[in-house]
Amino acid sequence: MHKRLEPETGQSSTRLMIRRFRRHRLAVAGLVVVVLMVLMAALAPLLAPHDPNRIFDKFESSPSGEHLLGTDSVGRDVLSRLIYGARVSMSVGVGAVVVYVVIGILLGLLAGYYGGWVDQVIMRITDVFMSFPYFMVILILVSVLGPSLLTIIVVIGALAWPMIGRLVRGSVLSIKGSDYVQAAVALGYRTPRILFRHILPNALSPIVVNATFGVAQAIILESGLSFLGMGVRPPAASWGNMLSEAQSITVLSSQPWIWIPPGLMILLAVLAINFVGDGLRDSMESRSET
Repeated sequence: MHKRLEPETGQSSTRLMIRRFRRHRLAVAGLVVVVLMVLMAALAPLLAPHDPNRIFDKFESSPSGEHLLGTDSVGRDVLSRLIYGARVSMSVGVGAVVVYVVIGILLGLLAGYYGGWVDQVIMRITDVFMSFPYFMVILILVSVLGPSLLTIIVVIGALAWPMIGRLVRGSVLSIKGSDYVQAAVALGYRTPRILFRHILPNALSPIVVNATFGVAQAIILESGLSFLGMGVRPPAASWGNMLSEAQSITVLSSQPWIWIPPGLMILLAVLAINFVGDGLRDSMESRSET
């Protein structure tokens, strides 16, 4: 007896994508690392052995039983600051991506759906934003507005949306001529319903992949800003401002416990998120081909 073949549903398509993602070993390993880092950030008060801002009488002491990763030049526990620093990196990564994804989706939907002068205006604005020297503009805006976690999230999010906008616009241009969209228009559905219930769900794949890579880029940007003293200000702990102590030759050569741990955390976080992005891209591309 032959089994009856059933048409592929959205749920079975999602299961197929998950199976393909699970075959991507680096992506699965990256996802585990990301989840662990998120848990570390969320449970920082429980995991940190000391208050990250507490100053001990041991300055630049090497790792010991009391301070597993030693202390910095001020006498603060490096491990505790490393754990709390995950909060800043995860907050900036996710927060900035949420801001620019929302902006990019809205402008991309409008440009692709309406076309004409609306498309021209939005695309010219996009070209202007993409012509900016990205990091220099961020430095200027942060210095003018004042370094803080919220400022970094808003500035990165407000400047990083053009790529998402272009992706969404291209997807809308290819989707809006589909039969189901034309049927929705003929039935008199309102434009917001057509955009957000019929077009956007079918354009999510490139958005999700781009947003994943964007989290890694935002973490690197925050670390660079904090390293230059334009990010999260001490005594708040961030991996970037922990690395700023490595500007001293003495620290670089003889006190590796101060700068190697935050450097490794940044490297590990960025690699893990990029592996997850690669896995999502491969699984979603394979799903679209079936």
